[in-house]
Amino acid sequence: MKFNTKAIHGGQQNVDPGYGAVMSPIYQTSTFEQISPGQHKGFEYARSGNPTRSAYEKAIASLENGKHGLAFASGLAAIDAILKLLKPGDEVISTNDLYGGSYRLFNGIYKDLGIKFHFVNMQDPTAFLPYLTEHTKLIWAETPTNPLINILDLEALSKIAKTHNLLLAVDNTFATAYLQRPLEWGADIVMHSATKYLGGHSDLIMGSVVVSDDALAKKLYFIQNASGGIAGPMDSFLALRGLKTLPLRMQRHCENAKAVAEFLQQHPKVERVFWPGLSNHPQHDLATKQMLDYGGMVAFTTKGNSYTEALKFLERLKIFTLAESLGGVESLAGHPVTMTHASIPKADREKTGIVDSLIRLSVGIEDKTDLLLDLDKALG
Repeated sequence: MKFNTKAIHGGQQNVDPGYGAVMSPIYQTSTFEQISPGQHKGFEYARSGNPTRSAYEKAIASLENGKHGLAFASGLAAIDAILKLLKPGDEVISTNDLYGGSYRLFNGIYKDLGIKFHFVNMQDPTAFLPYLTEHTKLIWAETPTNPLINILDLEALSKIAKTHNLLLAVDNTFATAYLQRPLEWGADIVMHSATKYLGGHSDLIMGSVVVSDDALAKKLYFIQNASGGIAGPMDSFLALRGLKTLPLRMQRHCENAKAVAEFLQQHPKVERVFWPGLSNHPQHDLATKQMLDYGGMVAFTTKGNSYTEALKFLERLKIFTLAESLGGVESLAGHPVTMTHASIPKADREKTGIVDSLIRLSVGIEDKTDLLLDLDKALG
């Protein structure tokens, strides 16, 4: 089954068996009738399982070409469940260019619980080899990264992980399963903030995990059920609806991002543009090999590295909305230093290139002519 068809039918019942509903119904219930104690029709309590959530979990697993999907209350709840596979004394090697919320969870909570984190530039997949110890259990990768849109070599990371008997988890939020499927490159765990492109309409908060290994899925399901950070039926319904238009939206996101990146690259007030579809992007060839297209996220810096100029630009925008998050049909603009990555210490941010003038754009599906005009006016 091809991806566009799978987005609508993959892993799903075409018709609900109850009344023939074409769309999976919203089972807004906390509990389910049992025929006899311990005997039920597949669901007993909505924390443990819900038909709407189950429909979404099967669908996202199908899109990632995995066997098991799990839906959580947020992307960070999904990451939290993955980290609960570890124990005090274990070590994690993470990319140093990553979402600020992930960094906050790693460094602000799990570090105090005895998990040690190494934040390493993974653009060279061998760069973290000196940090490997007998205690290393997990490699945490984002690709494309947030916010600098770097591309990590999933095949190379997977080979290293397997050689050293490590789990490789990949945050696939920016790319989605439409553009890349990390399990096919050898990853063990794929995570999404479904709040973003999967939902696609900025109207839900949700996270997803997909794995193929049965034993790993069993552990994660136990954590999901025992910890209770589950996705509700309404959010599951909205995310399932979002999956059905994911291919169409991603095609337009990529098309518009290309126009935006090329426009910014030639603008006299722009210092540098970060988008892997540009031929001068340092991982352009890798992105071409690893991804179907180059994604809808673009970042750039204004000339002079001026905090003031960056803020003026953001305040002048009319169509791009100054807001957190990304991946919706509407275009959004953000300032990582003061918004999504404010939790990372300034010195650590600047080492990775997250400077005061960096602006991150989530390019929506509006008419690209209007988007370019908005950017041009805001740049002044």
